[in-house]
Amino acid sequence: MKQFTIPNIYRSNLISGVKEKRKAADKLKKDFTPTLLDLGSLQIYLARHFGFCYGVENAIEIAFNTIDSNPGKNIYLLSEMIHNPQVNADLKARGVTFLQDTYGKQIIPFESLTAEDVVIIPAFGTTLEIEELLRSKGIAVEQYNTTCPFVEKVWNRSEQIAQKGYSIVVHGKPRHEETRATFSHASANTPTVIVNDMAETIALAKYMTGQKPANDFYTEFKGRYSEGFDIGKDLQQIGVVNQTTQLATDTQAISDYLKEVIRNHYQLSEATIGERFADTRDTLCYATNDNQAAVTGMLDTPADIAIVIGGHNSSNSSHLVELCEAKLQTYFIDNPGKLISREQLLHCNWKTKELSEVSNYLPNNNPVKILITSGASCPDAIVEQVIRKLADFFNTGDRVDAFIDSL
Repeated sequence: MKQFTIPNIYRSNLISGVKEKRKAADKLKKDFTPTLLDLGSLQIYLARHFGFCYGVENAIEIAFNTIDSNPGKNIYLLSEMIHNPQVNADLKARGVTFLQDTYGKQIIPFESLTAEDVVIIPAFGTTLEIEELLRSKGIAVEQYNTTCPFVEKVWNRSEQIAQKGYSIVVHGKPRHEETRATFSHASANTPTVIVNDMAETIALAKYMTGQKPANDFYTEFKGRYSEGFDIGKDLQQIGVVNQTTQLATDTQAISDYLKEVIRNHYQLSEATIGERFADTRDTLCYATNDNQAAVTGMLDTPADIAIVIGGHNSSNSSHLVELCEAKLQTYFIDNPGKLISREQLLHCNWKTKELSEVSNYLPNNNPVKILITSGASCPDAIVEQVIRKLADFFNTGDRVDAFIDSL
């Protein structure tokens, strides 16, 4: 896989050493057990896979190269490059201005842009409408496009099955940048609708089978279906794609459910189900799958707590928290500063995004065992900083350096 040049401030000798050692010992990525950092009175178990993925490193490399190669120009980002506060703050510090917030609310009007300006498309991609608007101003959209290749893979697969007459069901958070972009690209080719979760999928299925009045669909799914969507005919032949950072198991469950609904409704066999249901399993993101599988493997290790590090508005990080919370007490932080002391921590609720101060989060066990992972947009350097801060609480910082030397 391609190696990217990204700022050293995001790298970590500790994490790089751990990842290289695990990669050499497990080239086929079959072993999902965590890596133990035995720091004496503190034992940290690092997930097998975590941190920057291909798409994120690609986006960061392009963004920083764009800044370096365009001195004196106005450089804009459509919205957050990735969902990590440090990376976005670093870009702002380098003079990059954001045009929209993460939900698409305008900060700088597009009308103020000129053909001399540089506009970077974030890793999530953007809508066809915004692309066309930028082109109309003479801005080279393709030149500074950091859209993740695996997001584009979803778009390409959507177009392929659209050409065969399938409509698209997008599993994603309706307000997320990537979902908005995928919806735009899919709906340009075929009728498209968004479902957020299994509950909405079940509701959608009832319109497919006629169990719910057709007219109610347009109220229940307002703002989530393409223009001219006909609930009476546009869900007779479908394919399911996803926002790539969703829980892979959730997307698969939604796909399996809709496939079974169609099979039963049209009385199809396994040999004929393809006539009405497209196979889109190849659109699931490898990094999302690896990171989630690594968390599942990590959770087999007995531990006191889990810590997930990532941007609080990061979808993939939130899903890692969701997985961990099902098994043990889990804390969601975006930087080492949230570890206030050995007794206090500032935790983010992954559902509500509310911050709360937690007391006595570390048990009095000896050793204390902590599971750690991070989201795909979290720099390895931040993970190391969290580990070192925890080690300092236990006066075992020297053991971190010794561990690096042993790699």
